[in-house]
Amino acid sequence: MAERTVDSAAPARGAARPVVQAEAALVRHYRRLVRLAYVALPADRDRHSRVLAAHSAVQRALPSRWTRRSDPAPGDEDPAYTALRLRVLRDGLRPRPARRLLAPRVWGLRLFTPHGGEQDAALEHALATLDAPARAAFALRVVEGLTAPEAAEVLRHAGVEQAERALDAAAGVGAASEPDLSAFDPCAVRVQPTDLLSRRRTLTAVLLVGVLGLTTSAAVLSGTGTGTGTGTGSRTRTGPVASSTGPAPAPPVAAAAGPARLVRVPADLWQHTARVDFTAWPARGDRREDAALLGRATTAWERPGPQTRAEPGTDTSPPIAPPRLLYAGTVDGAAVVLLYDGQRLARYTDGRGGGLDLARADDSDVTTAGAVVLHRRGTSVRYLLAPWVEAAETRRIDRPETPARPLDHPDGLTPAAPGGVLTDCRGATVLQLRSSSVVAEKHAFLLADLGGLVPAHLTYSPPPDHNQPARAPREATGPDALQAWARAGCAVPDGTPGVKQLNLWAFAVQTLPQNAGSASWVCLRADRWTGEGSAATAVLLPAAQGPQRTGGGPGRSCSRFEQDTLGWAWWRSPQGTEFLLAAGSRRVARLTVKGPDWSTDRPVPDHTLAVERPARTNVQVEGVLDGGTRIGTPGGGPARGAADPRRSLLKQPNRSAP
Repeated sequence: MAERTVDSAAPARGAARPVVQAEAALVRHYRRLVRLAYVALPADRDRHSRVLAAHSAVQRALPSRWTRRSDPAPGDEDPAYTALRLRVLRDGLRPRPARRLLAPRVWGLRLFTPHGGEQDAALEHALATLDAPARAAFALRVVEGLTAPEAAEVLRHAGVEQAERALDAAAGVGAASEPDLSAFDPCAVRVQPTDLLSRRRTLTAVLLVGVLGLTTSAAVLSGTGTGTGTGTGSRTRTGPVASSTGPAPAPPVAAAAGPARLVRVPADLWQHTARVDFTAWPARGDRREDAALLGRATTAWERPGPQTRAEPGTDTSPPIAPPRLLYAGTVDGAAVVLLYDGQRLARYTDGRGGGLDLARADDSDVTTAGAVVLHRRGTSVRYLLAPWVEAAETRRIDRPETPARPLDHPDGLTPAAPGGVLTDCRGATVLQLRSSSVVAEKHAFLLADLGGLVPAHLTYSPPPDHNQPARAPREATGPDALQAWARAGCAVPDGTPGVKQLNLWAFAVQTLPQNAGSASWVCLRADRWTGEGSAATAVLLPAAQGPQRTGGGPGRSCSRFEQDTLGWAWWRSPQGTEFLLAAGSRRVARLTVKGPDWSTDRPVPDHTLAVERPARTNVQVEGVLDGGTRIGTPGGGPARGAADPRRSLLKQPNRSAP
């Protein structure tokens, strides 16, 4: 039986017209369809364009005439919805989805999907690497929740010849893990204005073009009515007017992307403001007046593309405010521009292999805004230092007794300095900076390059004085702090780009049994620019042994919001006796250890415990605070039943910074 086409103008008997059914299905499932379109559309567009394109694709899916098919696409009980979904997928599978006259338009506003976390940013980058069929497969598996066979059949109906191959590619970015797609919802958008000054200039240019156009038309009509009627007479009349209108219509995009919108602050602003952060950086560099270079840099940020790279948790949308120019110059043969919009730093590197790098930098201060990585080559790094940095030095984190080496920085730019990864126990080179006395007298601080744009600020909390309140973190430049970081630095829980501050807290000192010396218990905390954080406890044993990590995990442990902690580890004395060591912070009054066939529950006036055992077994360690609250180790402590403590020693390979 041949397919029967139902005219939308003719009502169906006993049921609503099919086109009305389609409209009802579209309205009922609109959010679901728009999210499907957003995920399936090309990821090389900026988010504003993708939001509008997703809504446009769904609205175009409503047909003017509806065709009833004997073989509807599988995967849904509603044939109207499955047909709409098929049309949306076919739109997204085009090499470049068409722009239609009736597509949604927004004047004067920019639309962005909600901010996501690190997993959302990683998913965004992963989707950008997929082709159209693989994105469609991912959308069907994750947004629609179809099984692999169901998704393959829908893809084949949509025209994908190698559906299984597309599903395999989609599975590589975690289609089966059901990630949270809250940051991929084009129906829950943030709205921000476009650049108001550029928009005003554009409107003025349009009005000027309109006036000139009317003038030209009047001149043409005048020449036609009063001339001799020959072609020569007409051209003679209109020639001068036509030539005068040639340069008038300037492209509005060029005006919006030009360097005129960049904000520049006075060179001495940092000496007069109470807000000493990236907003007080002046424009520096030998190419800060290069309009062409600055135009390319601002355009790269306003129109994110494949060469846009963002650190985890960093939004890739265009600037939220007119950017501040911090630097524009040539570094190691490459043109580099550094911009700041009040929330993020953008480093643009011109030429082949360059692109735009984005990083969170909101809520910075005199230390976290002390330096930015301008250029990286191998393990060498060139920094741009804050204008308030009076002296700069480098030092090896694993050599606290070795004096720091001076680092020149004319106009804030340093020569190539050795880098290295902090989590490598063989040592890394860190920056030691000293602020001008105009900002803070005798204020020195340490910054560690972690492979991103902004180095992490290193701080230190000394062991507690049990007769005094808990001590706040201080700069890690004193002898005790340098010694502690030299021994425990490679045990930090997070040494990746996006970490804002790393603090080392020595929460207990324990005298070891059998006159074996003493051990220090430390908690290392990593706080990211996104507000997330993680902590790890470690014990520093005598002699040349490395830090033995005793527990760790995400959360706010060892921060000012959660100041109670404990750690435990197995230790073999020089005489060969096995001990279980445990230690708690200043409020831990009792320590409890439970094994398979034994247990210990003791008050600990010095907040430490050593229990001799003939062999290592699975244990559970808890601390009881002076108020009766029980706590455990961050992340649950060492691996339960681990017989060899060397599994916890962080002997990582020597990785070079990216």
